[in-house]
Amino acid sequence: MISQDELIKKYAVAAPRYTSYPTVPYWDKQEFDPARWLQTVKALFEKSNTSDGISLYLHLPFCENLCTYCGCNTRITKNHGVETPYIKALLKEWAMYKQALGARPVIKEIHLGGGTPTFFKATNLKLLLDGILNGADIHPQAEFSFEAHPANTTVDHLQTLYDLGFRRLSLGIQDFDPRVQLIINRIQSFEQVKAVTLQARRIGYTSVNFDLIYGLPLQTLCGLADTLAKIKQLKPDRIAFYSYAHVPWIKPGQRKFTEHDLPGVMEKAALYEFGRNAFINMGYAEIGMDHFALLTDNLYKAQTNGHLHRNFMGYTHQYTQLLIGLGVSSISDAWSAYAQNVKTVEQYLELINNDILPVAKGHFLNREDLIIRRHMLDIMCKGRTSWNFHQEPFMALFDSIERMQNLADDGLIELDSHRLKVTHTGKRFLRNICMALDARLWADKPATQLFSLAG
Repeated sequence: MISQDELIKKYAVAAPRYTSYPTVPYWDKQEFDPARWLQTVKALFEKSNTSDGISLYLHLPFCENLCTYCGCNTRITKNHGVETPYIKALLKEWAMYKQALGARPVIKEIHLGGGTPTFFKATNLKLLLDGILNGADIHPQAEFSFEAHPANTTVDHLQTLYDLGFRRLSLGIQDFDPRVQLIINRIQSFEQVKAVTLQARRIGYTSVNFDLIYGLPLQTLCGLADTLAKIKQLKPDRIAFYSYAHVPWIKPGQRKFTEHDLPGVMEKAALYEFGRNAFINMGYAEIGMDHFALLTDNLYKAQTNGHLHRNFMGYTHQYTQLLIGLGVSSISDAWSAYAQNVKTVEQYLELINNDILPVAKGHFLNREDLIIRRHMLDIMCKGRTSWNFHQEPFMALFDSIERMQNLADDGLIELDSHRLKVTHTGKRFLRNICMALDARLWADKPATQLFSLAG
């Protein structure tokens, strides 16, 4: 049997994070048509709005400082005059979608991401959310959440969003080690994080998430141990423990440091194992990949009852087939189709001001895509999947199972002619397991590196 160290080295390959299938580089952009996209959105809306409701993702890209580790679409500025024009554009884009939907939407989920949503003044966030909710109904099981920087999140932010129905808060921490914070330019003290966490709980927030990253430059086991000791004091309801994605060819800000500053493959694996074991010892359950939740949290309950879902916003217990993304670079998901907005603020504002839906590219899923997508979601959310070759007679699926045999030989999965189950060892290699199913990637292997390393 291959050793754990050998597995880590063998599977440390460039792999997608699989928030979608097909992944964005493999979308068939030539076939995408905005008019057909809106028709697809409307058809799904008419089918699922009343029962399931819809999800909204609002991308707020502005940050006052560049965090050099960050892979998100951001705009760095200290000019807060950008807030009002951007909010007007978001509301105008939403009005375009509402016109296309043709009926009153039922909103089940709202997530404010970025960038730094708390870059915006609390009064402006209220203006934005009032506009979003005007002319819409709120689903009885609705859940609203937002991402926040601990260094600029005020009581006014927390109270204003709470009054608008927000109950989940995600704090971007990454690491408390001062050396790491300095090199990635993400500075916040434990005292600031503690203050925001306690204030949120006093106000009534029911779920607080901490984002942490392993594999950052200058990160050590000693420094991570100190970070986790501080985390233990605050006991957030959820923890996202992401692998640092080093993609300087996409994000030039990451060139502030070099590969020599990063932990090696085995050092990074040790950081992950240390963190994972610490979270489990603190009473957290492992959720899919990268996520941990207390047994009282809805994310854990969704995993145990089989309702865990994954979309462009990550893992969620809120299942909706229709996700509409608003704002620059946002991605929408209509189950059988994806669309992504333009990636620069200037182009986004120009298109909106000219009454043009700001989608830049997208993909319509064929039957094979939909089947593979289902298998990937089952693997990532349930740790298993099954198939029937009579109902799914695709050569791509036959080829995938051949590739999976190697994973079975290495003890990552249990495999037979009709089903797959992820083993305990295989949990940390979910990206690699999904990669074996990725028919589009295997049909057109990239000549250059598109994705960060798995693990």
